Amino acid sequence: MTLPLFPAQDDPGPDFAALVRSAGLEPPRLDRHGDAVTLTHGTTVVALRYADGVIMAGDRRATAGNLISHRHMDKVFPADRHSGVAIAGAAGPAVEMVKLFQLQLEHYEKVEGERLSLEGKANQLSMMVRSNLPAALQGLAVVPLFAGYDLGRDVGRLFEFDVTGGRYEENDHASTGSGSLHAGTVVKLGWREGLIREEGVDLALKALFQAADEDSATGGPDLVRGIYPTMATITAEGFTALERDEIAERFRALLDTMDGGMAS
Repeated sequence: MTLPLFPAQDDPGPDFAALVRSAGLEPPRLDRHGDAVTLTHGTTVVALRYADGVIMAGDRRATAGNLISHRHMDKVFPADRHSGVAIAGAAGPAVEMVKLFQLQLEHYEKVEGERLSLEGKANQLSMMVRSNLPAALQGLAVVPLFAGYDLGRDVGRLFEFDVTGGRYEENDHASTGSGSLHAGTVVKLGWREGLIREEGVDLALKALFQAADEDSATGGPDLVRGIYPTMATITAEGFTALERDEIAERFRALLDTMDGGMAS
């Protein structure tokens, strides 16, 4: 292969990128909206304080562009006994981050003989989100929610993050993901101090339902397939996932109160 020759007026000089383009060797550009790259993304998760602690909830849909890639993805996980993490963003890196976070908390407890403080856990997760920034700039962003029960303060606490690793504590409720604007608005309007467990569960369900109604990437409860949001409470007794039957029952009851009884 011989080196390409250029007329003086077209000489790219020391610019290697211009040399590649002039020689017709530029690699094809990836089309994010076409079939060249398909990344699976989790969508909407919410968390809110209630009288006994914190409720976390997430829809079940994962998308790849304009396609539904998974209908029953879990997005709410225990971090340790008294804390949980909910994921939104690129599904693969998000699930991997959760597993590594769980392992780090368990390792700290075994080495130090005591649990990391809730703020320490939030800081650790913040550093993990920050370390993912190079991947986030390429479209593999992970933006989790973290919540837990602070045994020292005897209260539930919530933390949001951004892709740079910024950590922000929220007083009452938080949401992230593609449908977070709609879900967050519903929670903001319905939240009040001293919510009991059932009221908090209903509010989280309503938030995800309304988010799914406005955001195509968020999956609403599917009565035909029996797919309902993943939900959990975190109290002084620990992380407890809600049973599917309870979520289905509460959602059907919620439908009866909306739009003149949609479930009937």
